[in-house]
Amino acid sequence: MRRPTLFLTVGLPGTGKTTAARRIETERRALRLTKDEWVKALYGNENPPAASDVIEGRLVEIGLRALELGNDVVIDFGLWSRDERSALRHAAAERGATVELLYVELTPREQRTRLDHRQRTEPDTTWPMSDEELSRWADSFAVPTPGELDGSDPVDDPPAGFATWDAWRRHRWPPSVS
Repeated sequence: MRRPTLFLTVGLPGTGKTTAARRIETERRALRLTKDEWVKALYGNENPPAASDVIEGRLVEIGLRALELGNDVVIDFGLWSRDERSALRHAAAERGATVELLYVELTPREQRTRLDHRQRTEPDTTWPMSDEELSRWADSFAVPTPGELDGSDPVDDPPAGFATWDAWRRHRWPPSVS
């Protein structure tokens, strides 16, 4: 029996994560879970951080359940921190799934060009993003290591204060907006 695969798209806004996720969805008949589509559908032009985290958490839970049912899944929302990626790698392994990280990157100039084009041609799919935001986000982004990308890095222990990755995952992606 084939093991399901959890595909994690990793990268900053406008780098091509959703394009890659759509390709994987088609090629692998995978369940694609794209956070921005849900946030846009529920909040329109707003992008509230607390709601965004909850939506990510709900999508993670749906994705993990789909893995349990034997389906390939694509999580499409950046996963900027190693802890996020480690928590999902751990959860997938607990469900007998393999994990593939797909890291997409662009130069800041190309990223800006793509975001401007998307804002002009598909404004209903995105939000305006300033150069200052893009720079701040790039500074907070943890580039995946080669070992994360090829699967050879072991999953780290949960961060201090968390006994398990499941506990950290519930903290990072809360079940409701507070």
